Amino acid sequence: MEGSGADTDGNEFKNAKEMWMEQVGDTTKRTQWYREGVGYWQGVEASVNGVLGGYGHVSDGDILGSEVFLKSILAERFPLAGKDRPLVALDCGSGIGRVAKNLLIRYFNEVDLLEPVSHFLEAARESLAPENNGASDLHKATNFFCVPLQEFTPDAGRYDVIWVQWCIGHLTDEDFISFFKRAKLGLKAGGIFILKENIARSGFILDKEDRSITRSDPYYKDLFNQCGLYPFKSRDQKGFPEELFPVKMYALTTEVPRRISRTRREQINRPGVIK
Repeated sequence: MEGSGADTDGNEFKNAKEMWMEQVGDTTKRTQWYREGVGYWQGVEASVNGVLGGYGHVSDGDILGSEVFLKSILAERFPLAGKDRPLVALDCGSGIGRVAKNLLIRYFNEVDLLEPVSHFLEAARESLAPENNGASDLHKATNFFCVPLQEFTPDAGRYDVIWVQWCIGHLTDEDFISFFKRAKLGLKAGGIFILKENIARSGFILDKEDRSITRSDPYYKDLFNQCGLYPFKSRDQKGFPEELFPVKMYALTTEVPRRISRTRREQINRPGVIK
């Protein structure tokens, strides 16, 4: 991936390859990268304000923006969903279950949670327990996986939607590609990924404190291509404080976009006859 970047100490890199070589260039460095990333979150309080870095007040707006996007995807991809087709979702980097509880469990019959920080996952398990969440047999949290993204392999063909929010930045490019290639096997026919992440205005920014990288839109699209994923739809999150990174949502499919023939394209672009 071409494009320069910098870290939070002000050090600059010519490109991502140079940065990754410095950060995870051998097995010891890679192990340290992931250990320190999880270690950072192990020291964070299991609360909405904690998981959102002191910006707990943006949670409602985040959920609303995600819901609008999700509903548009469900309407197009799963118009017949209901009793005849139960929907199943995986919430990656689920934290304390904020997204699962406030969004996913209302639209999916089963929601699995994937989170490597154990006290976050325990808080999610408690929050999503039927007696605390009012969940029914038709809409419930089913599995709680305390496993990091880079080590997780889903059951084949289980999920309609795999939701990945504010966690993929902890993966190196190599593990990003490896994760999505494995996760594709966990999608049902017609299934889709939804990725919601901070976006750098150009190149990338490395956060040395929590061991994460914020990638630009072109950077993401290059990785999607390497994963064999195709953007189906995207949307910018609105209403966040100006001091925060822009946030973008991507719906990604494994289906190769249909090519429009040249003749058909010319017909579409030809002005209509005025009568």
